[in-house]
Amino acid sequence: MNNPLRNTPLDAEEELQILNMIERWVLRELKPIVREYDHADRYPTHIVEQMKELGLFGATISPEYGGMGLSASTYAKIVMSISSVWMSISGIINSHLMLALAIEKFGTPQQKTRWLPKIASGEIRGGLALTEPDAGTDLQAIRTTARRDGDHYVINGTKMWITNGAEGSCFAMLVKTAPDAQPRYQGMSLFIAPKMEGFTVGRRLEKLGYKSIDTVEMIFENYRVPADHLIGGVEGRGFVQTTGGLELGRINVAARGVGIAEGALKLAADYAQTRKTFGKPICEHQAIQLKLGEMATRARAARLLTLDAAAIFDRGERCDMEAGMAKYFASEAALENAIEGMRIHGAYGYSKEFDIERLYRDAPLTCIGEGTNEMQRIIIAKQLIKRNPVA
Repeated sequence: MNNPLRNTPLDAEEELQILNMIERWVLRELKPIVREYDHADRYPTHIVEQMKELGLFGATISPEYGGMGLSASTYAKIVMSISSVWMSISGIINSHLMLALAIEKFGTPQQKTRWLPKIASGEIRGGLALTEPDAGTDLQAIRTTARRDGDHYVINGTKMWITNGAEGSCFAMLVKTAPDAQPRYQGMSLFIAPKMEGFTVGRRLEKLGYKSIDTVEMIFENYRVPADHLIGGVEGRGFVQTTGGLELGRINVAARGVGIAEGALKLAADYAQTRKTFGKPICEHQAIQLKLGEMATRARAARLLTLDAAAIFDRGERCDMEAGMAKYFASEAALENAIEGMRIHGAYGYSKEFDIERLYRDAPLTCIGEGTNEMQRIIIAKQLIKRNPVA
């Protein structure tokens, strides 16, 4: 499998410099404001501008188009660092980079030259428009259609749960160009869909967690998009183009899970060393030690599974099973560590004055996004059997 994301590999020192830069930025710019912005559900406009300066909107885009050309492994570590403090910020770049991946991996030379430099700089920001009101994990059930009309396609339909939908300006949108095709996936196509007439942002969706990032409904009514916006220039390849990017998307969500699991562990360990009961810090009580031991092990295992999947992706090998394992385990680790961290905090963990409650609200999304964990287990099992036939 050709992997367009790898360029000249970073050596250990170069990677460390990038990761240290990101960590300093996270602690200096994100940590002081995350609680205020999260509780107000306020969009961090000034943080987005800083992300442009850091080059994060071009993190995995090839230098040929103005990006940083980072490997999935380095990118995953960046997402882990950000998500340990503020997971929503990682969502702003992940959906955006999935748009870039679709164009770089499957687009025509003209599409790459036209769109990728502006996407890499953050001048154009966007994401993926896949999900619909009645089609989430089952992408083949989408109803949005695109009908050819001369040099354009006319698109009608509704998309739901679209990250960056309000603040972004361009999206990779999955539609049906042949609604009656059988099997269904052969009638699906992927378009570059910039905001223009016929493209309306509907209601903003209120969420339990994952605050400060726009998640919206999109409505398309006789939306006319030029025919040269069809990614790859050939109809019927959209399903394969979409699923071809899900491995990286699942590695990203796994990295978010690692970040939350490690963030919850740090908050719990810090609190356990300062909170005292019965004359000693609670970290000296066996009950708390048992929790911390489990949390540390889960976080470490989640990190290793995620980096394993990223390394396989970087080698250009198929990694749907490994990415599914990482996403499944890391997201469950995030949820369990957030709950245990809250328990270690006791009543304070239920207070909005402590950061652990935000991780508790953010963690469940990782179990749902980029394919539910139920679906991940099915993918893992199918690949396990396929790779290990009876002799």
